Amino acid sequence: MFDYLIIGSGLAGMAMAETLQSRGHRICVFDDSSRQASLVAAGLYNPVVLKRLNLTWEGGRLMDFSIPFYQRLQEKLGGSFDEKLPILRRFASAEEQNAWFEAADRPGLSRFLSPRLLRNDNPGLDAPFGFGEVLETGRLHTAKLLTAYRSLLHRQGALRAESFDHGSLRLYGEEVAYGDIKSRYVVFCEGFGMRANPFFRYLPLQGSKGELLTVRIPGLGEGRIIKSGVFLIPEGNDRYRVGATYGRNDFSPEPTPAAREELTRKLGHILKVDFEVENQSAGIRPTVPDRRPLAGRHPEHPRLLALNGMGSRGVLLAPYAAACLADFVESGTPLPPEIDLARYGKFYGKSPG
Repeated sequence: MFDYLIIGSGLAGMAMAETLQSRGHRICVFDDSSRQASLVAAGLYNPVVLKRLNLTWEGGRLMDFSIPFYQRLQEKLGGSFDEKLPILRRFASAEEQNAWFEAADRPGLSRFLSPRLLRNDNPGLDAPFGFGEVLETGRLHTAKLLTAYRSLLHRQGALRAESFDHGSLRLYGEEVAYGDIKSRYVVFCEGFGMRANPFFRYLPLQGSKGELLTVRIPGLGEGRIIKSGVFLIPEGNDRYRVGATYGRNDFSPEPTPAAREELTRKLGHILKVDFEVENQSAGIRPTVPDRRPLAGRHPEHPRLLALNGMGSRGVLLAPYAAACLADFVESGTPLPPEIDLARYGKFYGKSPG
C-alpha cells in the first residue's frame, strides 16, 4: 500500500515526490519520459519580470523557499545542479536606465535589482547603454537534476518507467487501485499531457511552446546571463543557449524554422561577433490563463489530486506549490486561493471530467 502515486517526473512531479518522501510518505512515481518541458528548459530562476520591472507572484517568498529546497536536494543526490549566475538586463536607452533605477528603489524589488549601472566591458556585445544586474539569480540544470532524481527513485524501487493508463484506475472510498497497486492518493503532475487526462481535462490548461538554440560564439568569453529580447546563457567552451520562444498554436514536439529565425534575429541585435547554430530543442510549457499553478483536489473524487501549470517559472513555483498541496492534504491547511484549482470549478462538467 502506497500513500501516493505520482504521475509524471518533471519539475512538478519531482518536487511532489521529494516533498512527500521527506515527510515519511511511501510513494510510487509513474513516468515514461514521453513529454517533459522540464528536460529542455533553460532552468533560470529570477523573481523579476524584466520586461515590466515588477516582482512575479510571491517572488521573494518563492526564492526563500525554493532555493534552499534545491540546495538540500543537491546534498541528498551528491551532485551540483544549482549554478549561481548573475542576470544582466541590457538597456536599449537612457529611458530604460532611468526606469530601472526607479524600480530598484521600490519595496520588494530593491532586494533583487542592483542600483549600479554596469558599463559594457565585452567588445563582442552591443550594449552602449550598459546593463542592470539582477541579484540572487542563477540556473538550475534541470535535465541533469531530473535524471539524477529518476535514478534515485529507480534505486529505491519507487519508479515505474511506463505510461499510466487513466482508464485502468479504480476509485474506492479510502483508496485507489491501479492493477495490483493500491494507494491512498494519486497526484497527477503530467504537464501539458494533462489535457488528455479524463479527470482533470476540464481545467483550462493551455500550452506555450518554448524553443531554445545552442550556439557557438568563438571568443565571446561571456560568463554572465545576458537578457535583451532573449536570454543568452553561458554553457562553457564558447557555447551558449539562447531562448526562449512562446508559441501558442503549434504544440508539436519538433523545433520550427520560424523559432530559429526569431531567436537568431534577436541574438544578432546584441552581438558584434559571428555565431553558429549547433542545435535546436523544443518543449511545451503547461500554462494557465491567470499565470498561476494548479494545485488541489478533484471536485468529485477526493483521492485524485493535481499539481500542474508551472509555466515558464517552474523552478521557483514547483517546490512551493508541492509543499502547499502536501499541507492541504495531510493537515487541512487551506491552499493559497491563487493556486487552488477550485478557482476553476465552474468549468467542471462542461467537458468530460
